[in-house]
Amino acid sequence: MRPPVWPIDLNPPVFLAPMAGITDLPYRTLVARFGAGLVVSEMVASQELLSRRPGTREKAELGLGVEGTSVQIAGREAAPMAEAARMIEAQGARLIDINMGCPAKKVTQGASGSALMKTPDHALRLIEAVVEAVNVPVTLKTRLGWDDQMLNAADIARRAEYAGIKMITIHGRTRCQFYKGTADWQAIRAVRDAVDIPVVANGDIVSANAAQQALDQSGADGVMVGRGAQGRPWILAEISHALFGTPSPDVPMGDAFAAMVEEHYDEMLRFYGADLGSRVARKHLGWYMDTCATPTGLRRDVLTSKDPSETKGLIRQAMQYGAGAQAA
Repeated sequence: MRPPVWPIDLNPPVFLAPMAGITDLPYRTLVARFGAGLVVSEMVASQELLSRRPGTREKAELGLGVEGTSVQIAGREAAPMAEAARMIEAQGARLIDINMGCPAKKVTQGASGSALMKTPDHALRLIEAVVEAVNVPVTLKTRLGWDDQMLNAADIARRAEYAGIKMITIHGRTRCQFYKGTADWQAIRAVRDAVDIPVVANGDIVSANAAQQALDQSGADGVMVGRGAQGRPWILAEISHALFGTPSPDVPMGDAFAAMVEEHYDEMLRFYGADLGSRVARKHLGWYMDTCATPTGLRRDVLTSKDPSETKGLIRQAMQYGAGAQAA
């Protein structure tokens, strides 16, 4: 098999997936610090970005000096998608990713996200508009199809490559599966066979063993990790070490784990402000406590605290229970 020609230097080929409300700048920075070939912003709606809707800037915020960052955009009209891409390129994005995989009803009812798989001709017009609007590489993230009767990812990928897409990531489920069942990595092979650009497998990649199986079954050139990184920002680096021989990450334990969580919490407060930041942080704190098996009562105290100072005092107590014990 020919070696993949990546759009930029994306080594190792283990990437952080875009996740709404999760992959903001503080979290992407933390994951990148452990080691990742690429981190992707949470999805940014092109119309919201152009209208400067509050909170949208934060989704696309890159951070000075952050390498290996992609910003993902979504939309249903070519002109706003192209203009949003130009704005993001001007901010310093090295890659722009087009979302054709989000299954959320509020997205698909607006004829964007994975709904675009039902209208491939229209989807290609959006892709062409974005590719022509910017000088940085444009990538695509999609699913296997809308449902089991419309498994058209390979055909869309072939046309997208011709339109100028430089890499495609496939989540091994249909839109109508949402996140139920298991990802079908074998089905991604049809996309791998259809194109010459790099193909990245996504879906249910939660460990090095799962990542290796995904590569073996799909023939993909890399993997993208989503929910598997929740509460374990080092998991991408562990997968990279196991599969590609990169340095093994220093997985934080005990006091080091608590210090990492406290630092992440502080960064969220700085980024969003104390009020919004403390609310955004709760889901991350919950995942961290899942990772280190925090007792129920202490967990409740952390998640119900409304005072950031009190929360910080509780973090060190809550994060001492087997932190970092989950292995890749």
